[in-house]
Amino acid sequence: MAYIPTIGLEIHAELKTKTKMFCDCLNDPEQKEPNVNVCPICMGHPGTLPVPNAEAIKKVIQAGAALHCEIAEFSKFDRKSYFYPDLPKGYQISQYDKPFCKGGYLDIGKSGSARSVDSLSEKSKEEKIIRITRIHLEEDAGGLSHPSGENYSLVDFNRAGVPLMELVTEPDIHSGEDARKFAEELQLILRYIGASDADMEKGEMRVEVNISIAPEGSKELGTKTEIKNLNSFRAVERCVAHEIGRQTEILERGEKMPQETRGWDDLKGVTFSQRAKEEAHDYRYFPEPDIPPIRLMKERPANEASGQGYFVIADIISSIPELPQSKRKRFAEEYGIDHALIEIFINDRVLAGYYEQIVSELLSWEETEGHKDEKEIVRQKLINLCANYITTDVRKILSDKGMAISDSKMSPEDFAEFVILIHTGKISSRGAKDLLPDMIVTGADPHHLVEERGLSQVSDAKDLEGAVEKAINENSDAVEKYKAGKVGLLQFLVGQVMKETNGKANPQVVAEVLKRKIVEQ
Repeated sequence: MAYIPTIGLEIHAELKTKTKMFCDCLNDPEQKEPNVNVCPICMGHPGTLPVPNAEAIKKVIQAGAALHCEIAEFSKFDRKSYFYPDLPKGYQISQYDKPFCKGGYLDIGKSGSARSVDSLSEKSKEEKIIRITRIHLEEDAGGLSHPSGENYSLVDFNRAGVPLMELVTEPDIHSGEDARKFAEELQLILRYIGASDADMEKGEMRVEVNISIAPEGSKELGTKTEIKNLNSFRAVERCVAHEIGRQTEILERGEKMPQETRGWDDLKGVTFSQRAKEEAHDYRYFPEPDIPPIRLMKERPANEASGQGYFVIADIISSIPELPQSKRKRFAEEYGIDHALIEIFINDRVLAGYYEQIVSELLSWEETEGHKDEKEIVRQKLINLCANYITTDVRKILSDKGMAISDSKMSPEDFAEFVILIHTGKISSRGAKDLLPDMIVTGADPHHLVEERGLSQVSDAKDLEGAVEKAINENSDAVEKYKAGKVGLLQFLVGQVMKETNGKANPQVVAEVLKRKIVEQ
């Protein structure tokens, strides 16, 4: 029997704020010394009063707007009974029935075009649209460590009270690959808007997978299993694949699937049972009595003073920068570069910004030089050449030297000049590779480096005729075979000329001169 998996995700992301969610303690994920960033409020001492972090609320609203959610004009916090040893108060301040954001979607397909939420129906599977149920705000718990060989655990409350965004999807996902894509795209969005660094290795973003399987054609979903705290995209994809196999085996044996929470063993590549799954009523939610409800206004009021104490949704939304999907579309339309190269730029905003500065310089040069008959062809060649060198050679040099693009001393103007030297045939691709390391490390001008090292490429056909004739005379067998139809030998002859000129000859010009000279024989 064929079984169809149905998957929903719950994703937690620690927000990038200066202080914690309800107190003035530092929100510092780099703090290594335990129990330093703590106070009576985040430690849950009696008589203390929490005060919501306005910056955290703004970041959740930005995330919701970026994901096409409906932003609530009325929201509140709730108490969630949650008895964990690293939760100091014995309950968590979270949100239940009035979250900041409801609805919305994320398109993980290639098109990424905006559409009305009302139109999301049967096409969701085909177009890879994943609907979002809600996004709410809460506080994180602390952290436990378990010393090897000891019979006790240690607790660190530095993370307790850190602002935590939780996003819940609808069960619209049907493969581990799509679950991974959703998490990857969400991470990008959170980084673009500055809401979270979402570093999974540091625990700043954690994914929980809810998965069930049911016989193909069944109108009812199977029994749900939740896999907690996955800390890598690879783990998300692998755990889904494992669970599909495990649950299929159970159903095929005729056994009943228990509703439970499971953990993930990354080394063994298997899930393991942790506990029976709680229901919402087990948490005994009730409105947080120490925090008044929060009202948000759609627009800034005409009388500015009357808006004091309110969050203005329009102002928060207007601060959202260009998002990944929009950037993909713009790069494809404006630059026409390969999809794989676009993804490199989408994942590195600093590199993308550097590339756009270079392109601006290149197009200014192209406009000045003319090329009216081949304007679009020249423009695309420059753009492609620039993208290829940045995403391959430049990134490799930076990686080898342990540098980021922000560490490079090579200005966009000098890199544009470098690209023009290649495009106009003044330096060869071999010469270009020799220039780049010094340009990146020292910021040297490419023209000066070319002169100092004698890297100017010979592109004048007359200047190359002597070397071409020598190659023809010394390789008569290759010439005869080329004439007989073995056209691949032309590259061999080009190589002989390049060797004779110490790599300074323009290979394209050499090939043309060779063809002409061989025909003239």
